[in-house]
Amino acid sequence: MALKCGIVGLPNVGKSTLFNCLSNAKAQAANFPFCTIEPNVGTITVPDERLNELAKLVNPQKIVPTTIEIVDIAGLVKGASKGEGLGNQFLANIRETDAILHVLRCFDNDNIIHVDGSVNPVRDKEIIDTELQLKDLESIEKKLQRISRAAKTGDKDAAKAEAALIKYKQHLESGQSARSAQATEEEKKHVEDIFLLTDKPVLYVCNVDETSVVNGNKYVEMVKEAVKNENAGILIISAAIESEITQLESYDDRMAFLSDLGLAESGVSKLIKEAYKLLNLITYFTAGVQEVRAWTITIGTKAPQAAGVIHTDFEKGFIRAEVIKYKDFIELGSEAACRDAGKLGVEGKEYVVGDGDVMHFRFNV
Repeated sequence: MALKCGIVGLPNVGKSTLFNCLSNAKAQAANFPFCTIEPNVGTITVPDERLNELAKLVNPQKIVPTTIEIVDIAGLVKGASKGEGLGNQFLANIRETDAILHVLRCFDNDNIIHVDGSVNPVRDKEIIDTELQLKDLESIEKKLQRISRAAKTGDKDAAKAEAALIKYKQHLESGQSARSAQATEEEKKHVEDIFLLTDKPVLYVCNVDETSVVNGNKYVEMVKEAVKNENAGILIISAAIESEITQLESYDDRMAFLSDLGLAESGVSKLIKEAYKLLNLITYFTAGVQEVRAWTITIGTKAPQAAGVIHTDFEKGFIRAEVIKYKDFIELGSEAACRDAGKLGVEGKEYVVGDGDVMHFRFNV
């Protein structure tokens, strides 16, 4: 399951600096590589300390982490929803992503000119929000024209769809994003096929100066207040610090640098983990002498579907799953020790996989 996140933001907010930091392997924990697919797309591994801890015990031939694809989405100007600038390309790129990382400038620096002349992250956020909302309104209105005709003929399903679309339309017209609409699960289904841009999960990345990286500042507080009803994530990061980290050669040097700043890990690592959480994703592991590997699934996934992430045959012919909790595996040191201690569970088709489960699947095709 490849997770694709798009980085958006106005010019001079630190978006490109942050993307460049993401594209540098040295910004991550040891042994987490980066590869470039094309100039503005990179695949980067999700830092997960558990993977390394399991590998220490199993001593596999290789370690395979799970990944996120990061897309640097450029070209937004006012009027993007009407095709201004690179508007259509920008909006198409966002539509292809699973989540949005919205970088906001939350620092003062007279040497970096703001495109609108002053620092105001809430205004910046609203510029991008407005363009996305206008595009969503266009999508809603197109479907509404079609559905309304069917509703007038007495089609009950069409009438329900029409009511749901009107609710979203009114919500967007009030200047709010689709993700904050008070819609039922049934109502949400009526907009699934038009892939609303403002319905995507969003993480607001507050780019601050070095002195504000631990506790934030007045600009961060403005953002928190503005997005409190959005069901969105907020992360404080300093692109300038991340850029400095990429210049350090060794893992120990990077950790020492972060420690001096009062930080336990890099902002880039936190960003990747938060993006992962944003989509309600968790990780389970397979651990053997050939490889220790992380696999991505959605919270609530049952054992057969989790097996299907490895190979469809595993799901089709699923018999059972042998499960060891990560904590037990680390404490006892091996699969054999867990089995002897009664810590290896045999689970059936209804087992809901937990974050960190170490699993082995039995199947027959």
